[in-house]
Amino acid sequence: MTWRTVVVAHRAKIDYTMGYMVVRGQEQHRVFLDEVGTVMIESTAVSLTAAWLSECLRRKIKVIFCDERRNPAGEVLPYRGSGGTSRQVRRQIRWTEERKAAVWACIAAEKIRQQAAVLDDFGCGEEAAQLRGYAAAVGPGDRDNREGHAAKVYFHALCGRGFSRRDGDLRNRALNYGYAVLLSACNREIAAAGYLTQLGLFHDNVFNPFNLGSDLMEPFRPLVDRCVLQQPLQEFGPAEKHVVAAVLHRTVTAGGRRVLAGQAVSLGCRRVLEAMETGETDGLREPWYEV
Repeated sequence: MTWRTVVVAHRAKIDYTMGYMVVRGQEQHRVFLDEVGTVMIESTAVSLTAAWLSECLRRKIKVIFCDERRNPAGEVLPYRGSGGTSRQVRRQIRWTEERKAAVWACIAAEKIRQQAAVLDDFGCGEEAAQLRGYAAAVGPGDRDNREGHAAKVYFHALCGRGFSRRDGDLRNRALNYGYAVLLSACNREIAAAGYLTQLGLFHDNVFNPFNLGSDLMEPFRPLVDRCVLQQPLQEFGPAEKHVVAAVLHRTVTAGGRRVLAGQAVSLGCRRVLEAMETGETDGLREPWYEV
């Protein structure tokens, strides 16, 4: 029963013993390989044995390696008997423009609603009401660019009318750092589900290897915005980076229960991918999470 995704995020050695994946780091963990479908190697400080890798290939377990920024860089698949990823990619290639437009509208609307909630919390009620109007007006593919108009109102209200996301100030450095954490989390979910990160719904830059991740992360950007805006930034050093990097460990409400933000991101990514396969977007019109 291959249902578990194992993530190795810190320095460790992985070995194989008697049907178990053994991870030796600061602590030792044993995972029964019959339950594993995907192993994500997040850290470049992980070493592994050929015996373990060979056993993963025999059992058709996907092994994904990440780069120094924790974005998926490649994967190992057996030569024979592994068609899961190929099947998912073929489905992804066949996603219609109409379905992409419908799902992107849900993503854009949810992002704007989450931005409105941030504005409410920071005492910008008038602008929050304006954004809720934008969210309600998002159409298929957001051809009227409500998302872009909302972003302008949003950042001007929170950071002043002279603020630009193109500036290189401390606030933008912190935001970009947090967004990179979010993007990495979404990319891992996409890769673990067997899809290509390059083929997006709205984002389609030929030089962006993470177009789909860039789509899926949008509703979660306000999590990073809250984190950055809540701390005074005199510098952006290791201590500040640690606070921003921990954004996925904050607690939110998703699916009717209190979970870590990282779990909410995982749930949101799965809901989008399911909607792209089924064409059902009702689940995406409900709030994805609440802070």
